[in-house]
Amino acid sequence: MTNDLASFADGPRLLADIGGTNARFALEIKPQQFVAITVLPCNAYPGLKEAVEVYLASPEVQTLCAVPIKHAAVAIANPIDGDEVRMTNHHWNFSIEGLRKELGLQTLLVVNDFTALAMALPHLSAEQKIKIGGGNPQRGYAIGLVGAGTGLGVSGIVPFGEHWIPLRGEGGHVTFSPSDETEIEILRFCWQEYKHVSAERLVSGMGIELIYRALSKDKSEALDAAAISRRALQGDCPVCTQTIGVFCAILGNVAGNVAVTLGALGGMYIGGGIVPRLGALFTQSRFRERFEAKGRFSQYLSRVPTYLITAEYPAFSGVSAILAEHLGQT
Repeated sequence: MTNDLASFADGPRLLADIGGTNARFALEIKPQQFVAITVLPCNAYPGLKEAVEVYLASPEVQTLCAVPIKHAAVAIANPIDGDEVRMTNHHWNFSIEGLRKELGLQTLLVVNDFTALAMALPHLSAEQKIKIGGGNPQRGYAIGLVGAGTGLGVSGIVPFGEHWIPLRGEGGHVTFSPSDETEIEILRFCWQEYKHVSAERLVSGMGIELIYRALSKDKSEALDAAAISRRALQGDCPVCTQTIGVFCAILGNVAGNVAVTLGALGGMYIGGGIVPRLGALFTQSRFRERFEAKGRFSQYLSRVPTYLITAEYPAFSGVSAILAEHLGQT
Protein backbone atom coordinates (compact mmCIF):
# COMPACT_ATOMS: atom_id res chain seq x y z
CA MET A 1 0.00 0.00 0.00
CA THR A 2 1.36 3.46 -0.90
CA ASN A 3 2.18 5.35 2.28
CA ASP A 4 3.64 8.64 1.07
CA LEU A 5 1.73 11.73 0.06
CA ALA A 6 3.51 12.38 -3.23
CA SER A 7 1.38 12.86 -6.29
CA PHE A 8 1.17 9.85 -8.59
CA ALA A 9 4.11 9.79 -11.00
CA ASP A 10 1.86 8.92 -13.96
CA GLY A 11 -0.78 11.53 -13.22
CA PRO A 12 -4.20 11.55 -11.55
CA ARG A 13 -6.41 8.46 -11.51
CA LEU A 14 -10.06 8.45 -12.53
CA LEU A 15 -12.54 6.98 -10.04
CA ALA A 16 -16.28 6.49 -10.45
CA ASP A 17 -19.22 5.29 -8.37
CA ILE A 18 -22.17 4.42 -10.61
CA GLY A 19 -25.68 3.90 -9.28
CA GLY A 20 -29.02 3.57 -11.01
CA THR A 21 -29.72 7.29 -10.67
CA ASN A 22 -26.40 9.13 -10.44
CA ALA A 23 -22.83 8.71 -11.66
CA ARG A 24 -20.22 10.14 -9.29
CA PHE A 25 -16.73 10.92 -10.53
CA ALA A 26 -13.49 12.05 -8.91
CA LEU A 27 -9.82 12.42 -9.63
CA GLU A 28 -7.38 10.88 -7.18
CA ILE A 29 -4.24 13.05 -7.19
CA LYS A 30 -2.53 11.42 -4.18
CA PRO A 31 -3.30 8.24 -2.24
CA GLN A 32 -6.84 8.62 -0.84
CA GLN A 33 -7.00 12.30 -1.84
CA PHE A 34 -9.95 13.04 -4.12
CA VAL A 35 -10.67 16.25 -6.02
CA ALA A 36 -13.02 17.47 -8.75
CA ILE A 37 -15.90 15.40 -7.34
CA THR A 38 -18.85 15.66 -9.70
CA VAL A 39 -22.28 14.03 -9.75
CA LEU A 40 -23.96 13.53 -13.11
CA PRO A 41 -27.50 12.16 -13.68
CA CYS A 42 -27.35 8.82 -15.48
CA ASN A 43 -30.49 9.55 -17.48
CA ALA A 44 -28.76 12.51 -19.14
CA TYR A 45 -26.31 10.27 -21.01
CA PRO A 46 -26.76 7.33 -23.38
CA GLY A 47 -23.94 5.38 -21.76
CA LEU A 48 -21.11 5.41 -19.26
CA LYS A 49 -18.61 6.36 -21.97
CA GLU A 50 -20.44 9.58 -22.72
CA ALA A 51 -20.73 10.49 -19.04
CA VAL A 52 -17.00 9.88 -18.52
CA GLU A 53 -16.14 12.00 -21.56
CA VAL A 54 -18.25 14.91 -20.30
CA TYR A 55 -16.58 14.68 -16.89
CA LEU A 56 -13.06 14.54 -18.36
CA ALA A 57 -13.82 17.53 -20.62
CA SER A 58 -14.86 19.76 -17.71
CA PRO A 59 -12.60 22.79 -17.12
CA GLU A 60 -11.68 21.70 -13.57
CA VAL A 61 -10.56 18.27 -14.70
CA GLN A 62 -8.70 19.67 -17.70
CA THR A 63 -6.78 22.03 -15.40
CA LEU A 64 -5.76 19.18 -13.10
CA CYS A 65 -4.72 16.75 -15.84
CA ALA A 66 -1.44 17.76 -17.40
CA VAL A 67 -1.23 14.31 -18.98
CA PRO A 68 -4.00 11.96 -20.19
CA ILE A 69 -5.58 9.68 -17.58
CA LYS A 70 -3.95 6.25 -17.64
CA HIS A 71 -5.64 4.35 -14.80
CA ALA A 72 -9.29 4.21 -13.74
CA ALA A 73 -11.55 2.19 -11.47
CA VAL A 74 -15.33 2.06 -11.39
CA ALA A 75 -17.67 0.87 -8.65
CA ILE A 76 -21.09 0.01 -10.04
CA ALA A 77 -24.37 -1.15 -8.50
CA ASN A 78 -24.43 -4.35 -10.48
CA PRO A 79 -23.03 -7.89 -10.39
CA ILE A 80 -19.71 -8.15 -12.24
CA ASP A 81 -19.22 -11.46 -14.03
CA GLY A 82 -16.97 -11.29 -17.04
CA ASP A 83 -16.38 -8.50 -19.53
CA GLU A 84 -19.97 -7.52 -20.34
CA VAL A 85 -21.80 -5.28 -17.86
CA ARG A 86 -25.56 -4.76 -18.17
CA MET A 87 -26.99 -2.67 -15.38
CA THR A 88 -30.05 -4.20 -13.76
CA ASN A 89 -31.43 -0.86 -12.52
CA HIS A 90 -30.53 1.30 -15.53
CA HIS A 91 -30.20 0.92 -19.30
CA TRP A 92 -26.41 1.32 -19.52
CA ASN A 93 -24.40 -1.63 -20.81
CA PHE A 94 -20.79 -1.86 -21.90
CA SER A 95 -17.77 -4.06 -22.45
CA ILE A 96 -15.08 -3.35 -19.86
CA GLU A 97 -12.27 -3.98 -22.33
CA GLY A 98 -14.08 -2.05 -25.06
CA LEU A 99 -14.61 0.94 -22.77
CA ARG A 100 -10.97 0.84 -21.71
CA LYS A 101 -9.85 1.08 -25.33
CA GLU A 102 -12.39 3.77 -26.24
CA LEU A 103 -11.23 5.95 -23.35
CA GLY A 104 -7.57 5.34 -24.11
CA LEU A 105 -6.81 3.89 -20.68
CA GLN A 106 -4.03 1.50 -19.71
CA THR A 107 -6.08 0.17 -16.78
CA LEU A 108 -9.84 0.00 -16.21
CA LEU A 109 -11.15 -1.96 -13.25
CA VAL A 110 -14.90 -2.43 -12.74
CA VAL A 111 -16.11 -3.82 -9.41
CA ASN A 112 -19.39 -4.20 -7.56
CA ASP A 113 -20.24 -1.14 -5.48
CA PHE A 114 -20.44 -3.11 -2.23
CA THR A 115 -17.05 -4.66 -2.91
CA ALA A 116 -15.72 -1.11 -3.18
CA LEU A 117 -17.57 0.02 -0.06
CA ALA A 118 -16.18 -2.92 1.90
CA MET A 119 -12.64 -2.04 0.83
CA ALA A 120 -13.22 1.54 1.97
CA LEU A 121 -13.83 0.53 5.59
CA PRO A 122 -10.19 0.53 6.79
CA HIS A 123 -9.75 4.03 5.34
CA LEU A 124 -12.69 5.74 7.04
CA SER A 125 -11.67 8.45 9.49
CA ALA A 126 -13.32 9.01 12.87
CA GLU A 127 -15.25 11.89 11.30
CA GLN A 128 -16.68 9.60 8.62
CA LYS A 129 -18.47 7.19 10.94
CA ILE A 130 -20.56 7.15 14.10
CA LYS A 131 -20.16 4.42 16.68
CA ILE A 132 -23.40 2.83 17.89
CA GLY A 133 -23.14 1.01 21.22
CA GLY A 134 -20.12 -0.63 22.84
CA GLY A 135 -17.31 -2.90 21.77
CA ASN A 136 -13.88 -2.19 20.31
CA PRO A 137 -12.39 -3.43 17.02
CA GLN A 138 -9.86 -6.25 17.26
CA ARG A 139 -6.99 -6.53 14.83
CA GLY A 140 -6.71 -9.60 12.65
CA TYR A 141 -10.45 -10.26 12.38
CA ALA A 142 -13.01 -9.83 9.61
CA ILE A 143 -14.99 -6.61 9.23
CA GLY A 144 -18.65 -6.87 8.17
CA LEU A 145 -20.86 -4.56 6.14
CA VAL A 146 -24.58 -4.24 5.47
CA GLY A 147 -26.26 -1.41 3.62
CA ALA A 148 -29.91 -0.61 3.07
CA GLY A 149 -30.99 1.37 0.04
CA THR A 150 -32.90 0.27 -3.04
CA GLY A 151 -31.91 -3.23 -1.91
CA LEU A 152 -29.86 -4.75 0.90
CA GLY A 153 -26.15 -5.13 0.29
CA VAL A 154 -24.05 -7.48 2.40
CA SER A 155 -20.28 -7.77 2.24
CA GLY A 156 -17.17 -7.74 4.34
CA ILE A 157 -13.40 -7.94 4.24
CA VAL A 158 -11.05 -10.52 5.72
CA PRO A 159 -7.40 -9.86 6.59
CA PHE A 160 -4.66 -11.52 4.57
CA GLY A 161 -1.27 -10.42 5.82
CA GLU A 162 -1.06 -6.68 5.28
CA HIS A 163 -3.92 -6.74 2.81
CA TRP A 164 -7.71 -7.12 2.86
CA ILE A 165 -9.75 -9.48 0.71
CA PRO A 166 -13.35 -8.38 -0.05
CA LEU A 167 -16.16 -10.91 0.07
CA ARG A 168 -18.53 -11.16 -2.88
CA GLY A 169 -21.93 -12.53 -1.99
CA GLU A 170 -25.66 -11.88 -2.05
CA GLY A 171 -26.42 -12.02 1.66
CA GLY A 172 -29.38 -9.69 1.31
CA HIS A 173 -31.37 -12.58 -0.14
CA VAL A 174 -31.18 -14.86 2.88
CA THR A 175 -34.57 -15.77 4.34
CA PHE A 176 -36.02 -13.24 6.75
CA SER A 177 -36.40 -14.56 10.30
CA PRO A 178 -38.84 -12.75 12.63
CA SER A 179 -37.86 -12.21 16.26
CA ASP A 180 -41.08 -11.06 17.95
CA GLU A 181 -44.85 -11.16 17.54
CA THR A 182 -44.96 -7.95 15.50
CA GLU A 183 -42.46 -9.30 13.01
CA ILE A 184 -44.33 -12.60 12.81
CA GLU A 185 -47.46 -10.67 11.82
CA ILE A 186 -45.45 -8.69 9.26
CA LEU A 187 -44.12 -11.95 7.81
CA ARG A 188 -47.65 -13.34 7.54
CA PHE A 189 -48.67 -10.16 5.72
CA CYS A 190 -45.73 -10.54 3.32
CA TRP A 191 -46.60 -14.16 2.61
CA GLN A 192 -49.85 -12.96 1.05
CA GLU A 193 -47.75 -11.42 -1.74
CA TYR A 194 -44.46 -13.34 -1.77
CA LYS A 195 -43.62 -17.03 -1.49
CA HIS A 196 -40.13 -16.22 -0.24
CA VAL A 197 -39.54 -13.25 2.06
CA SER A 198 -35.89 -12.28 2.10
CA ALA A 199 -34.09 -9.95 4.46
CA GLU A 200 -33.88 -7.47 1.57
CA ARG A 201 -37.66 -7.55 1.20
CA LEU A 202 -37.91 -5.69 4.54
CA VAL A 203 -34.52 -4.02 5.04
CA SER A 204 -34.66 -1.65 2.07
CA GLY A 205 -36.67 1.26 0.74
CA MET A 206 -39.38 -1.11 -0.50
CA GLY A 207 -39.16 -2.83 2.87
CA ILE A 208 -40.08 0.35 4.73
CA GLU A 209 -43.15 0.64 2.51
CA LEU A 210 -44.05 -3.01 3.07
CA ILE A 211 -43.67 -2.76 6.86
CA TYR A 212 -45.85 0.35 6.85
CA ARG A 213 -48.60 -1.41 4.91
CA ALA A 214 -48.42 -4.39 7.26
CA LEU A 215 -48.74 -2.19 10.35
CA SER A 216 -51.30 0.27 9.03
CA LYS A 217 -54.97 -0.39 9.75
CA ASP A 218 -55.84 1.32 6.49
CA LYS A 219 -54.35 -1.15 4.01
CA SER A 220 -55.39 1.03 1.09
CA GLU A 221 -53.18 3.95 2.15
CA ALA A 222 -49.82 3.84 0.38
CA LEU A 223 -46.84 6.01 1.33
CA ASP A 224 -43.40 5.82 -0.21
CA ALA A 225 -40.31 5.26 1.91
CA ALA A 226 -39.26 8.92 1.80
CA ALA A 227 -42.67 10.09 3.05
CA ILE A 228 -42.72 7.45 5.81
CA SER A 229 -39.25 8.47 6.99
CA ARG A 230 -40.10 12.16 6.83
CA ARG A 231 -43.30 11.77 8.84
CA ALA A 232 -41.52 9.60 11.37
CA LEU A 233 -38.85 12.27 11.79
CA GLN A 234 -41.55 14.91 12.22
CA GLY A 235 -43.24 12.76 14.84
CA ASP A 236 -46.75 13.33 13.47
CA CYS A 237 -47.52 9.75 12.39
CA PRO A 238 -47.38 6.98 15.01
CA VAL A 239 -47.50 4.22 12.38
CA CYS A 240 -44.61 5.80 10.49
CA THR A 241 -42.60 6.04 13.71
CA GLN A 242 -43.35 2.40 14.50
CA THR A 243 -42.42 1.41 10.95
CA ILE A 244 -38.97 2.98 11.20
CA GLY A 245 -38.50 1.42 14.64
CA VAL A 246 -39.27 -2.04 13.27
CA PHE A 247 -37.01 -1.42 10.26
CA CYS A 248 -34.08 -0.50 12.54
CA ALA A 249 -34.69 -3.52 14.76
CA ILE A 250 -34.72 -5.93 11.80
CA LEU A 251 -31.56 -4.29 10.46
CA GLY A 252 -29.92 -4.93 13.84
CA ASN A 253 -30.93 -8.59 13.66
CA VAL A 254 -29.51 -8.93 10.13
CA ALA A 255 -26.27 -7.15 11.08
CA GLY A 256 -25.88 -9.46 14.06
CA ASN A 257 -26.36 -12.49 11.80
CA VAL A 258 -23.63 -11.23 9.47
CA ALA A 259 -21.31 -10.48 12.40
CA VAL A 260 -21.54 -13.98 13.88
CA THR A 261 -21.29 -15.58 10.43
CA LEU A 262 -18.08 -13.73 9.58
CA GLY A 263 -16.68 -13.58 13.10
CA ALA A 264 -16.54 -9.82 12.54
CA LEU A 265 -14.69 -8.83 15.70
CA GLY A 266 -13.03 -6.16 13.58
CA GLY A 267 -16.35 -4.31 13.53
CA MET A 268 -19.69 -4.18 11.74
CA TYR A 269 -20.50 -1.24 9.47
CA ILE A 270 -23.86 0.11 8.28
CA GLY A 271 -23.91 1.78 4.86
CA GLY A 272 -26.51 2.59 2.23
CA GLY A 273 -28.58 5.68 1.67
CA ILE A 274 -31.44 5.17 4.14
CA VAL A 275 -30.01 4.96 7.65
CA PRO A 276 -27.84 8.12 7.65
CA ARG A 277 -31.01 10.17 7.04
CA LEU A 278 -32.81 8.77 10.09
CA GLY A 279 -30.74 10.59 12.71
CA ALA A 280 -31.89 9.94 16.27
CA LEU A 281 -34.58 7.55 15.05
CA PHE A 282 -31.72 5.16 14.30
CA THR A 283 -29.23 5.97 17.07
CA GLN A 284 -31.98 5.67 19.72
CA SER A 285 -33.66 2.66 18.11
CA ARG A 286 -33.47 -1.02 19.08
CA PHE A 287 -30.78 -1.60 16.46
CA ARG A 288 -27.96 -2.29 18.91
CA GLU A 289 -30.22 -4.23 21.30
CA ARG A 290 -31.30 -6.53 18.51
CA PHE A 291 -27.75 -6.73 17.14
CA GLU A 292 -26.66 -8.33 20.41
CA ALA A 293 -29.80 -10.44 20.96
CA LYS A 294 -28.32 -13.80 20.00
CA GLY A 295 -28.90 -15.84 23.16
CA ARG A 296 -25.71 -17.58 24.19
CA PHE A 297 -23.74 -15.39 21.77
CA SER A 298 -25.00 -12.07 23.14
CA GLN A 299 -21.79 -11.53 25.10
CA TYR A 300 -19.75 -12.31 21.97
CA LEU A 301 -21.66 -9.67 20.00
CA SER A 302 -21.39 -7.12 22.80
CA ARG A 303 -17.66 -7.05 21.95
CA VAL A 304 -18.31 -6.20 18.27
CA PRO A 305 -18.44 -2.44 17.61
CA THR A 306 -21.04 -1.18 15.15
CA TYR A 307 -20.54 1.92 13.05
CA LEU A 308 -22.80 4.02 10.86
CA ILE A 309 -20.95 5.24 7.77
CA THR A 310 -21.46 9.01 7.35
CA ALA A 311 -18.86 9.68 4.63
CA GLU A 312 -20.47 11.34 1.62
CA TYR A 313 -18.55 9.38 -1.03
CA PRO A 314 -17.09 6.31 0.70
CA ALA A 315 -16.91 4.17 -2.46
CA PHE A 316 -14.07 6.33 -3.81
CA SER A 317 -11.83 5.16 -0.97
CA GLY A 318 -12.65 1.55 -1.82
CA VAL A 319 -12.05 1.72 -5.56
CA SER A 320 -8.86 3.67 -4.86
CA ALA A 321 -7.60 0.86 -2.63
CA ILE A 322 -8.56 -1.80 -5.19
CA LEU A 323 -6.84 0.09 -8.00
CA ALA A 324 -3.71 0.68 -5.91
CA GLU A 325 -3.57 -3.02 -5.05
CA HIS A 326 -3.96 -3.96 -8.70
CA LEU A 327 -1.26 -1.56 -9.90
CA GLY A 328 1.07 -2.83 -7.21
CA GLN A 329 0.75 -6.35 -8.60
CA THR A 330 1.24 -5.48 -12.26
